[in-house]
Amino acid sequence: MMPLVRRVATAYHARGHEDDLHQVAWLGLVKAIDRYDPSYGSPLRTYAIPTMYGEVRRYLRDHSWAVRVPRPLQERVLAVTKAVERLTSRDGRSPTPQMVADELGMELEEVLEALEAGSAYAATSLDAPASRVEDGERTVGDTIGYEDGRLDLAEDVAALRDLRDVLDDREREVLYLRFVQDMTQTEIAARVGCSQMQVSRILRRSLARLSERANRTPDAMKPA
Repeated sequence: MMPLVRRVATAYHARGHEDDLHQVAWLGLVKAIDRYDPSYGSPLRTYAIPTMYGEVRRYLRDHSWAVRVPRPLQERVLAVTKAVERLTSRDGRSPTPQMVADELGMELEEVLEALEAGSAYAATSLDAPASRVEDGERTVGDTIGYEDGRLDLAEDVAALRDLRDVLDDREREVLYLRFVQDMTQTEIAARVGCSQMQVSRILRRSLARLSERANRTPDAMKPA
């Protein structure tokens, strides 16, 4: 039975699971031997093969997916994969999703979902090489994008560009001292040479004017 075990274990080409699949195929053979009844008239080989394949498929379904998907979808992926292989062998070319759907009696959307879910079966390590550069190899992780905080800054700059002419020099200085230098109104008053009450009025008036301009629609801000 050794050649049969090896054939069943390697039928699905599950890289990284070869040793486990051999053990699972052996387990399926042992189960088949325990349940086999010669009085049925079928040879042991005929009875053992479906049992071994069932154990292998069950193992692959439960242990070999890089990302877990619902069990019905896993079984549909296996069915679609086998149908693709069968149709490719028969026609000498890769079948279309509609051909697979017709072969299995499924809706086209179900086949497309299974083909998409099949990409979750195996994952590529972030440390895997992606390409070669002058100073060495670049990994897959190096090619993954990240959120650039400068984009938010660019949006703020674009929004503030239209507010530059709203305030005069004194009002801009007061806002700078209050919100950038974090000075109190009393300290600002001493710096610019006015009362604390005047600083408070400048702040309120400046913020109100800035808010009014910022809340205008783009059409309203266009020159006539």
